Amino acid sequence: MNNENQDWLKLVDNIGNYLAPSMAKDHPNLPVVKAEGCYYYGADGKKYLDFTSGIAVENVGHRHPKVVEAIKNSTDHLIHGPSGVIIYESILKLAQELQEILPPKLDNFFFGNSGTEAIEGALKLAKYVSKRPYVISFTGGFHGRTVGSLSVSTSKSKYRKHLQPSWLTYQLPYANPEECPADQDPEVFFAEKLEKEAAKLFQHQVDPEEVACMIVEPVLGEGGYIIPPTSWLKKIREICDRHGILLIFDEVQTGFGRTGNWFAAQTFDVTPDIMAVAKGIAAGMPLGVTIASKELMAQWPMGTHATTFGGNPIACAAARASIAVIKEEELLENSREVGKYALHRLHDLKNKFPIIQDVRGVGLMIGFALQNVETGEPDGEAVMKVLDGCLEKGVLFYLCGNAGEVIRMIPPLTVTKEQIDDGIEILEEVLESM
Repeated sequence: MNNENQDWLKLVDNIGNYLAPSMAKDHPNLPVVKAEGCYYYGADGKKYLDFTSGIAVENVGHRHPKVVEAIKNSTDHLIHGPSGVIIYESILKLAQELQEILPPKLDNFFFGNSGTEAIEGALKLAKYVSKRPYVISFTGGFHGRTVGSLSVSTSKSKYRKHLQPSWLTYQLPYANPEECPADQDPEVFFAEKLEKEAAKLFQHQVDPEEVACMIVEPVLGEGGYIIPPTSWLKKIREICDRHGILLIFDEVQTGFGRTGNWFAAQTFDVTPDIMAVAKGIAAGMPLGVTIASKELMAQWPMGTHATTFGGNPIACAAARASIAVIKEEELLENSREVGKYALHRLHDLKNKFPIIQDVRGVGLMIGFALQNVETGEPDGEAVMKVLDGCLEKGVLFYLCGNAGEVIRMIPPLTVTKEQIDDGIEILEEVLESM
């Protein structure tokens, strides 16, 4: 370890003097000096295999050369551009390229800086054009930490504590295949269940004619990496159409190849009215987008929503480069192929270790839940032991789930089968040691 690293590591030891605990106390707080491809390089001189992608952000890998080049070229011309005051090539070209990869009619864009901003924009758009006050979300969903997005987030009650988020929201249960009776087909059971639950909500709590939108993660992210039956998502679409309710897909985490297609909407063949994306769009640069049809956006006139930094020219250039890399390197195909391979390896571990309660995934969005072997209850403590053990051996995973019982495996879409083997072999060693 060089002297320069030692100096700044002294700051890390006293991190609470500088950063708010809500920012600085996440897991594992690993001091790094560089990232490249699928790896972090620690201040301790070790190389770490990254199965987090910066929490589903670095879909084309850390510091992809084409993204770095695009960022450098952009800084030679423009660093900041308040869109509307001026206009610049990268934002319009990015919009054009997004039209080519999105489902039909999702072809008009409001650019912001983050996932929670994209959600806020989606909720504001839905309420404005529908002139209806209420929103329905699904239990376990996570949509962001600003007050509007927090109002529809229910993955953990602690996120809402003392904050009194808006009461203009209602929740319906998310479809968890693990809760399906053994003698039932999940595709049938959850669609029928949702029909009954929605009817009951409309009869007792809110008239559907006052509901502006339903918002859902097509795959539950922070809430536990739960993959619902396709028929359940289609039933949501059907209920929305029946009552003139707008459907919002939160694709902040599922977008840009994570599920094996450009968007989960394509994976499940369900097209929303409004989509929110961020994370993987710009390879680490801050960018989020609220997406709808030209017809919907036309009803949202100038001044009803605005931004100073949104659609930053450098971030837009990085996003264009990221989309090009996904195409050129066939990363959608790699997501599907390597994702299946990783699931196969993890199912083998499940058969070997009873502590693994469940393995689920689509593309390279993979989670496995740990349980207390004696009680069958979710085991967040075991998750932390596994995360720490893997980190010590050079692999970085991350957690999710209401009790922190799920380990999520979200490597860059550039990951190879050999790197999957490297990570899972270390995971196996840690599980054996426990």
